Amino acid sequence: MPVQFEDSTTRIVRVPHMGPIDNNSYVLSCVETGEAVIIDAPEEPEKLLAELGDVKVKAIIITHQHGDHTAGLREMTQSTGAPVASHTEDAPAIPIAPSILLEDGHVVQVGKLELLAKHTPGHTPGALCLLTGSHLFTGDTLFPGGPGKTRSPQAFRQVKDSITRQILPLPDDTVILPGHGTTTTVGQSREEIRDFDSGQHPDDLYGDVEWRKS
Repeated sequence: MPVQFEDSTTRIVRVPHMGPIDNNSYVLSCVETGEAVIIDAPEEPEKLLAELGDVKVKAIIITHQHGDHTAGLREMTQSTGAPVASHTEDAPAIPIAPSILLEDGHVVQVGKLELLAKHTPGHTPGALCLLTGSHLFTGDTLFPGGPGKTRSPQAFRQVKDSITRQILPLPDDTVILPGHGTTTTVGQSREEIRDFDSGQHPDDLYGDVEWRKS
């Protein structure tokens, strides 16, 4: 397995380069019980399914509604029999209707692990980040160097507010596991956003914003 992190309680497997825009999918599992959740369901689900081993998948959690994160959902649900979970605001756009609806502060039990849902709207209305221990799955809310693409100045302000309220209060060494690309940390992101805040920016800023270049 392409293990991202493992200790006596927690195993995180990252499956990168799924689909045409290099999505990541993750498997979070409880070492003691073998229970697991899948986070996001991109195209080429066979890559992820090949890495499951003998874990018992309890849910497939979708971080947000965009098609590159749900293209493999039907095959994943058929192969695992697991229910789908998402935030209520993105649920209507998920191709398989979620039977688990998450709100901010909900806790998903994964064996003896707890996975905390954080509502981080901006990239989409129902975007979620998911925290377990010192690891945060951010979907497309936050990447190394910037937030996910936004479609209006209001959406950019909203995602920045979500990041400020929901992510930056976490400890510096919290590892950010995004929906595309490599990892970063809360501490690194905090420094980048501090640099962004020290500059001047147009009121109508949105789109692909980079903290240190926009």
